[in-house]
Amino acid sequence: MDPEANDIRNKVRRFEFIVYFFIMLVVFILGSTLDAKGQTLKKTFKYATFYTAFSGGNSVADDNIYSVTNGLQTDVLETPFDYSITAGVRKIARFGYENRANVFYDGTEKSYSDAANIGKVKGFEFLFEADWRRQQGRNFLDQDYFLRYVAKNWIAKAEYLQDGFADVEYFEGSQRLRLHANDRLSFNIGVAQRISEPYGYDALEEWVLSNNNIHYTSLALQEGYTVDVQGGEYFAPDGTLVANSVDVWEQVIIPQVIDDYVARKRSELPNVWNYSLVVGYDYYKYSKDFWVHSWASVMPYHLKTDDEFSYFETTEGGQWIDYGAGLIFGWRLNKSLGVFLEGKYNKYWNREWHDFSVGLNYVIL
Repeated sequence: MDPEANDIRNKVRRFEFIVYFFIMLVVFILGSTLDAKGQTLKKTFKYATFYTAFSGGNSVADDNIYSVTNGLQTDVLETPFDYSITAGVRKIARFGYENRANVFYDGTEKSYSDAANIGKVKGFEFLFEADWRRQQGRNFLDQDYFLRYVAKNWIAKAEYLQDGFADVEYFEGSQRLRLHANDRLSFNIGVAQRISEPYGYDALEEWVLSNNNIHYTSLALQEGYTVDVQGGEYFAPDGTLVANSVDVWEQVIIPQVIDDYVARKRSELPNVWNYSLVVGYDYYKYSKDFWVHSWASVMPYHLKTDDEFSYFETTEGGQWIDYGAGLIFGWRLNKSLGVFLEGKYNKYWNREWHDFSVGLNYVIL
């Protein structure tokens, strides 16, 4: 498939995500309006904050590269400066342990509680945030858009997530019944629908030999590379000489060939749906000197679909476990000493992304 066709398919894939998300947006707005017995759209978005920000800084220091092929030569490897451009809008009530440290939202805030199943208040909450960034010369796009409606006995949520660092992108909707154990602990159970690229697909499967090695030369020839066996030279599809030794060919060129091939094959496939059972819990206890906020969602069972590239087809027994969890803990032991732990962890389709912070504060009085 040519690059133009790949680009069109990727645009169609993104368009699917956007369409499903905005369908859910309309449903959430109508639902919240009806639930509030006629409240206006303006009231639904009351107290929402729009923000945009640009930040930057130097990246890793320049590095001198030396060569002795034609006498001593020195080149400088420069890495462009790091930057981040953030734009978003949010309406999420803060929990008791969350402080608004800055006067303005600048996009650098990190709120682990955004990933929880329920919010601080009942009703409609949302987050739309996109972050374009360059880090150590590499460009990333992170996006997180979610809608959440929490009622006394049910929860509905829709989210579109793209994490450039973790290389994961999906749309997820879930509808759950909420069961109260007490005023701190609640359990939930329901169904979840996800649409994503076929993460279980192994583009290299057909190139694996019986000894578990990759038949990389045949793969490279298929991709348009040519090999002059007698001269020991290797050429790119456009005829450019890319290697004049086996070591360079195997250690530099072949890894790039495989990477390009896998990326192209992944982009050629359509999105796939996952339909799953989801169960979870939320626990929240807060006082001035001690607080715990914990939540988790587990998808232990998935419906079989007819899609040949479904993750269902790539797992032994056809089932797997996806989950996400978070914990926020803080304890002021006395007026001087306090400890904290905050973090979240996700594992979908055997892909992991997580972040955390832990530490202590000591104030000399």
